[in-house]
Amino acid sequence: MVEKPSRTHYASDITPERDGERAELLGWVHEVRDLGGIKFILLRDVSGICQITVRKKELGERAADEIKDLGFEDVIWVRGVVKRQPKARLGVEVVGEEIRVLAKAERPLPYDITGKVPANIDTRLDHRVLDLRKPENKAIFLIASTALKAIREFLRERGFIEVRTPRIIATATEGGAALFEVNYFGRKAYLAQSPQLYKEQLTTVFERVFEIGTFFRAEESHTRRHVSEFTSVDIESAFMDYRDVMEVLENLIAHVHRRVLEERERELNLIGVELEVPKTPFPRYSYDELVEELRGMGEDIEWGQDFGTPHLRRLGEAHKGYYFITDFPTESKPFYIQPRRDKPEVSESFDLMYEWLELASGGTRISDKALLERRIREQGLNPESFKEHLKVFGYGMPMHAGWGLGFDRLMMVLTNRWNIREVILYPRDVFRLTP
Repeated sequence: MVEKPSRTHYASDITPERDGERAELLGWVHEVRDLGGIKFILLRDVSGICQITVRKKELGERAADEIKDLGFEDVIWVRGVVKRQPKARLGVEVVGEEIRVLAKAERPLPYDITGKVPANIDTRLDHRVLDLRKPENKAIFLIASTALKAIREFLRERGFIEVRTPRIIATATEGGAALFEVNYFGRKAYLAQSPQLYKEQLTTVFERVFEIGTFFRAEESHTRRHVSEFTSVDIESAFMDYRDVMEVLENLIAHVHRRVLEERERELNLIGVELEVPKTPFPRYSYDELVEELRGMGEDIEWGQDFGTPHLRRLGEAHKGYYFITDFPTESKPFYIQPRRDKPEVSESFDLMYEWLELASGGTRISDKALLERRIREQGLNPESFKEHLKVFGYGMPMHAGWGLGFDRLMMVLTNRWNIREVILYPRDVFRLTP
């Protein structure tokens, strides 16, 4: 038994150019074929897959006996020699001289990660760790890691400071009912829907802030794009309006595409996605323009009505790629969104869309305390519930604007996945609380 297994190479290092090199590898058995006197093993590690060829007569009796019943997902250590092999699937193999089984997997496994036996999304999520070992599924989260790095890189270069706000709050952030209530030492508290009020306050300290974090919505929607726990990318900036932060958002999206293409070409190929850097600026359409467009398509929609899924699907058919919808009716937006001064029934707001999928929402925020109190009352809320937020407006509140971007939905676009649960490691929804 190898007590402290050593590694000199990863699977991705095993290339024909290394012909003749000695190598030690660690990983999992992805597939195994036993032809009697010879075993072909596909070893999988974090970097990829390589082929190990083991001739039993060249192993010691003990080692040959140990690998006799080698199976899927067993953890192994291999020492051998890299050999160029044109007949091998990858054009190269490692001829094993020593092999040890470090950990056995149970038999049978509940899920076939080779893909030979198809599995539906519920089966996959029930056995999520096994599902993530499938190279195509793991690739999604390697892409996500690069996307997160790119977001931080982009915002920091533009003077945004990363902050961390509370997840346990006393008051509904946006006044909605879709809140998870928690018992906080005998007092009623809630899980945060967004960092909205905190990030507004922090613009009076840092001017430009951003947060990447987990938030919660107790909506009972069970669709391909809704979950109860999600990752949000939020920014807020002093001395900007909604047009300014729209420009930040579209340039950030283009930067993320660029970085993913530069750093994750292999993973994109693995999942069959041809990604392009979108051209900026993104098209902008006002709410009024799209209402008229929908009416021209025969849709019955009143001014002030939210765009429902059928409306968005029609718009998505007409407008490919990314685009903004701007200037929504004030009454359809949260209380903190600034009404336009020239036309108060319309707000300085926007949504970022990808075809029919809403990715982000933002706008100019109200910076006048009296107007904010009035808007809170107009939406049937009690200003007393927001006193901790309102008092900050007495300390000098500048013009400010921001947005919240659903990172998981952005990942759906980047990886061309049809279900948001595919891009979340351990999704939570109305029906799923485990694993």
